[in-house]
Amino acid sequence: MFLMVLLNNAVMSQEDSTEVFDYSKFGDAEGVKRFCTQKVLNQSAQRIVSIGYEYNGSFSMPDVRLSYMLPASQNFTVNKVSAIRAQVNIPVISTNKFIWQLGANYWGSKYAVENPGTNLFAKSLHEGTMTSAGINSTFFKPLNEKNFLIIQGSADANGIFKSMGDVNGKSITFSATAIYGRKTSEKNMIGTGLARTYRAGQVIHLPVLFWNKTFNDKWGMELLLPARGFLRYNVSTTNMFQAGFELEGNQFWMNLPNSKNGSVFIQRGEMKPRIMWDKKVSGFIWLNAQAGLRYNWRFDVMDEYDARKETLRYFTSNLGNPFYFNISLNLVSP
Repeated sequence: MFLMVLLNNAVMSQEDSTEVFDYSKFGDAEGVKRFCTQKVLNQSAQRIVSIGYEYNGSFSMPDVRLSYMLPASQNFTVNKVSAIRAQVNIPVISTNKFIWQLGANYWGSKYAVENPGTNLFAKSLHEGTMTSAGINSTFFKPLNEKNFLIIQGSADANGIFKSMGDVNGKSITFSATAIYGRKTSEKNMIGTGLARTYRAGQVIHLPVLFWNKTFNDKWGMELLLPARGFLRYNVSTTNMFQAGFELEGNQFWMNLPNSKNGSVFIQRGEMKPRIMWDKKVSGFIWLNAQAGLRYNWRFDVMDEYDARKETLRYFTSNLGNPFYFNISLNLVSP
């Protein structure tokens, strides 16, 4: 989701002439400062607009608490989770010296809970949509031909909202990443930095490794560890496969009257090992299809924002791990 570049091609024309030029009048090209680009050869296409559908199969949702006053729990089955996912990434400034990109994203998950009954948590999850919607900004600053900076920040509203009036300050999360790197060739760029992220369901601060490398015309890799990592195989420049994983998630607010404070925070983190296929359809329109396992990293329901203490845990559920698929259409950069 993350880096875009527009390549500037210089076109030179030649003129047939017998005139003799004094080339000493022309400046030395060594004085021109050059800057690295933000892609490696054969890298997967960068998405400008994307809209897709995701489906998770049936899985168990055990140990759902009845209420704050009743510590007894119930076990449920989620028949499916269907989700609409969309994102837009627009270049505001794109020069060889600086790239600034603004984006927006939406992720709405509908849980089909079988027979939620009178359990308020299961009923609210079944009737609502677990929504994450936000904005983000990414800066790519090449320092010279080899070195670069990447800075990214995002703000998201996350929750199960019945109306826009339910969106509140406690549903907002903030994430950021800063990377310093080096591009050693047109086939290799590597960097390291720090990130603040909710991908594991609760806020964590950790070091990150960024590494995009093309080994040859067919094979490459694209890493932003520990968030995601993929091995890439290029059938051609318009047809490629990737295998790897991505960690996704956030903290979601939910109105729950029978809880300690009248609301709870669902810390949802999912690890998705998967295989992806990207294929050019026409022009700048690409199809992406992916299939894999949705592994439950965390599904903790807490009484307070960013809570970690066991005493603030309303309940935790060891969700089952279903197979999933996702299909999307994408408008990509040139």
